[in-house]
Amino acid sequence: MSNIDIRLVKSAQELEDMFYQRWLVLRSPLGMERGSERDSHENGACHIIAATGDRTIIGSGRLRELSPELGSISYIAVLPEFQNQGIGTKLMERLIAQAKKNNLTMLRLMSRINAVKFYKNLGFVEKDNPFEYLGIPHIFMQLEL
Repeated sequence: MSNIDIRLVKSAQELEDMFYQRWLVLRSPLGMERGSERDSHENGACHIIAATGDRTIIGSGRLRELSPELGSISYIAVLPEFQNQGIGTKLMERLIAQAKKNNLTMLRLMSRINAVKFYKNLGFVEKDNPFEYLGIPHIFMQLEL
């Protein structure tokens, strides 16, 4: 983990590489096509990556402002071979720090049910009831900053 750089995306090429990494982790296992890893909110969002010494993107996440107080974290993705090494936690810590820097007071996210414990460990609490999204059970979670 020591040679992993957690930082903002720096270039258009890096953004494309991040989208590919996001697709590999979050959409390809569901049989979804390239492009399904993006939505209409990419422009203006804050994209954070975890990159190795050779600049390979192994993790990523996105923060976007929904209002002057409320932010949304989404697309937290770490390549399977790098999971359970603290990289997702570091990505989330960087996104939370960015949200505080932007003077946001609340963050929300949509968690896959199998990731709820991960987000709870970061202080997020479950809101509402579980629901299906892309055929996978999810639940909304939030964090007061």
